[in-house]
Order: sequence, then structure tokens, then C-alpha cells
Amino acid sequence: MDILQYNSKAWDELADKGDKWTLPVDPETIAAARIGEWSIQLTSVKPTPREWFPEHLEGLNILCLASGGGQQAPILAAAGANVTALDMSAKQLARDTEVAEREGLHIHVVQGDMADLSQFDDAMFDLVFNPVSTVFASNVIPVLQEAARVLKTGGKLLTGFINPLLFIFDLADYENGKLTVRHKIPYADSTDLPEKEWKSLMTDDNKPVCFGHTLHDLIQGQCDAGLVITGFYEDSLGEEDALTGVIDALIATRAVKPA
Repeated sequence: MDILQYNSKAWDELADKGDKWTLPVDPETIAAARIGEWSIQLTSVKPTPREWFPEHLEGLNILCLASGGGQQAPILAAAGANVTALDMSAKQLARDTEVAEREGLHIHVVQGDMADLSQFDDAMFDLVFNPVSTVFASNVIPVLQEAARVLKTGGKLLTGFINPLLFIFDLADYENGKLTVRHKIPYADSTDLPEKEWKSLMTDDNKPVCFGHTLHDLIQGQCDAGLVITGFYEDSLGEEDALTGVIDALIATRAVKPA
């Protein structure tokens, strides 16, 4: 199967269902961003630290990578940045366009693969903002390499991802509050679940196919791409689950492209 095409359609369906990551920001949020009062999320609960961003966004070129949904890109555009939003889901990008048209903003939207940024020149962006989404990429290394390539010298990659620990557990038990170790890392729905089980996730639940990458690939992969990690924090999933109070399941990093 074509994972990218399937996941694109799965996120289209999530947008139709009103998943929380597909709900556009309201006019009040945009109005606040216009006067410098804004925050956006790499992960589920904690806002991305403002010190991770340049002091002023006016005129900066920002790529919101796999970040459709009418949330981050419009806020950054309202704060003065030149924003490009790339996402595999047409309906997620439509949410960005919806807010842009409603608020008189300009957001350049591109439907595509986060692992293939060949439509962008080298050293094109001052900032790449990538909220938790590499979980939907079969290989995270090209994503990080491409993000580094399109960054200017001194540019920053802000990325959020799932701690691969989450993927070692049996999903059904996990959703019922029980932690049963079942899988190894790296993990993929399409190869680590019996065929009947992972196809049921798609046909019955219409869930995107997920991948649990190693911490080596997620972190050392940034270093191997020529970036220097200068910030780190953890966050919860934002909902009560079997890991609540045990460990935060999300991680965010800031990395800089040195001279």
C-alpha cells in the first residue's frame, strides 16, 4: 500500500470529524497574534517556549512542516512571518486557507511529503516548525535531512515527537489502562502487527498508520543532518492514560543550523 496516500486520506477524515488538531483558531487568537501576544504548540499541552523563536517574526520565512489544521501557520502569519504550510492532507491545508481568507492573511499552502522538500531551495527558511507528525513518516531521517537543507545558516528546527517507549505496549491493553510490553523499537503498524489487526485499524477505525522511530534516529538524526540541539522539553499527551503520572510521552527539541 501507499502509506503516504493512505495517511493523507486518514487525516482528511479526521478533519471531517473535527479532531482537535484540525480545528482552526478563532479571530480573537489571530487578533492577539497581530499585536505580539501569541503561542503555538509543538506538543499537546505545553506551549513552545517563546525564547525558542527569534525575538521578532516580521519578514522571516517560516516553514510549517506537516503542520496543517488552521492552528500554527495562521498564528505565525498574523505575527508577521512569511509562512509556507506543507502537509500531506488537503483538508488540513484547507483549514489554514480558511483562516487566511477569513483574516486577510497570506499563507502559501503546499500538499506534499514531509520527507521530500525538493520544491524548496537550499537555505530558504529561517525557521522550520514541525509539531508531532514524524510518527506518520516511515523513515524520519530524510525528514530531518530535508529540514536541515532548507534552513538558512543560523536557522532553527523546532520539532515535536512521540517517545518511542509508547510503541512497545499492546494498544488494546494500553487503551484499557494496562501496560503490556508487546513490541520492539523501531515499530511500524504495517509490519509489527498481524495483517488482520493492522488492516482492521485502517478499515474499521480509519486511523493513520503510525511508526515508532528510535531515539537515536530522532535525536542523533538531527545531529547527523548538521544541526546542533540547543533546547529540549517533555510533555504529556494531554489526556488520562496508562502512562499518566509515570512518564511524559512527548518530546520537543530546538536545533540550530550552525555556520
